[in-house]
Amino acid sequence: MNKPEKPSQLDAAGPQPRHKTTQVKVGHVAVGGGAPIVVQSMTNTDTADIAGTVEQVAALARAGSELVRITVDRDEAAAAVPHIRDGLRKRGVNVPLVGDFHYIGHKLLADHPACAEALDKYRINPGNVGFKDKRDKQFSDIVEFAIKYGKPVRIGANWGSLDQALLTHLMEENAKQAAPRDARAVMREAMVQSALSSAERAMEIGLPKNRIILSAKVSAVQDLIAVYQDLAARSDYAIHLGLTEAGMGSKGIVASSAALGILLQQGIGDTIRISLTPEPGGDRTREVQVGQELLQTMGFRTFVPLVAACPGCGRTTSTTFQELARSIQDFIRDEMPTWKTQYPGVEALNVAVMGCIVNGPGESKHADIGISLPGTGEAPSAPVFVDGKKFRTLRGPTIAADFKALVIDYIDQRYGNGAKTPEVTAAE
Repeated sequence: MNKPEKPSQLDAAGPQPRHKTTQVKVGHVAVGGGAPIVVQSMTNTDTADIAGTVEQVAALARAGSELVRITVDRDEAAAAVPHIRDGLRKRGVNVPLVGDFHYIGHKLLADHPACAEALDKYRINPGNVGFKDKRDKQFSDIVEFAIKYGKPVRIGANWGSLDQALLTHLMEENAKQAAPRDARAVMREAMVQSALSSAERAMEIGLPKNRIILSAKVSAVQDLIAVYQDLAARSDYAIHLGLTEAGMGSKGIVASSAALGILLQQGIGDTIRISLTPEPGGDRTREVQVGQELLQTMGFRTFVPLVAACPGCGRTTSTTFQELARSIQDFIRDEMPTWKTQYPGVEALNVAVMGCIVNGPGESKHADIGISLPGTGEAPSAPVFVDGKKFRTLRGPTIAADFKALVIDYIDQRYGNGAKTPEVTAAE
């Protein structure tokens, strides 16, 4: 008798069920409780610079940041917050604003009630909200302001500003054990305890669970995974994910994607931030784009049409496919804010720009619309496929422009008013 086959790993492909968390409303945005995973970002302007901060918040919102955090570190910044909110509203930007408080948040909220009212959420760091006998009082003050103004709070423990009294206590207790854990494990436990005990204290004061979000950020990938796995196993608070001090460029993108990708696959995380160090003079919206691409490539959300493009090899010495792929991708991303209202559903579009005959036709058939450009030594023609069928063959020096026009026509026919399935005529 044949033994029954073991279930294939392929049968189990896909993320684990989302960790069940309590939903929190931040302005008009739902976080947790099964709501779509939210992408957020943070400004790096001086908040006291009202015009500059309005400009950057608007740019981040246009790029797709669904929450934007701003630094509130001194009186001038706190005084600017309501003006920033009003400036954004004049532009038609209603992205929720999160106030990032450290050290003197209790005083700033007390001295600037207009700031306390204008913000949609407060972020508290339990490691530096106050020290020694002042800690509990100053933490309580901020929570009471959140209760007074009906605001949610993110309690965000951070590896770089961990509660030293708690860490010292746990280190001393660990040293007494017959088999003490290593120091990093104790630090991870301190992170989790700091977040959970602070949340419990906030609830004792009167802040309901549906106005609390937790985070526990570190800068090492494996530590981050371990901390959040533990945090998720021990609570059902909404969870914000982020690898703090991720770094610059590809290093920051890879590290954040590796850590957050594993946690998201395990069903952990309700809102994310990719904390990239920008290049000097670089575009802050890059971290929003990376966050969206992470969620979209993993299948959690759809933000913009995907462009599958050939990586290139010795068969593709021409740069035409590279230039066309970049042109199409940039064009789509630039137009998406308008297309979201003009072409509902266009974010699900798949485009393929391929560089030679090896995988070009097959990959193009899998896309909604795709082109297989000629590789080195191939005939100077480029078949275009629409909905899996050959639609047309492009030739000549205007192949790139002609394909771009076909993509625009396809979008208009499929997603525009009175949308219809694009007609596939006989291949030319």
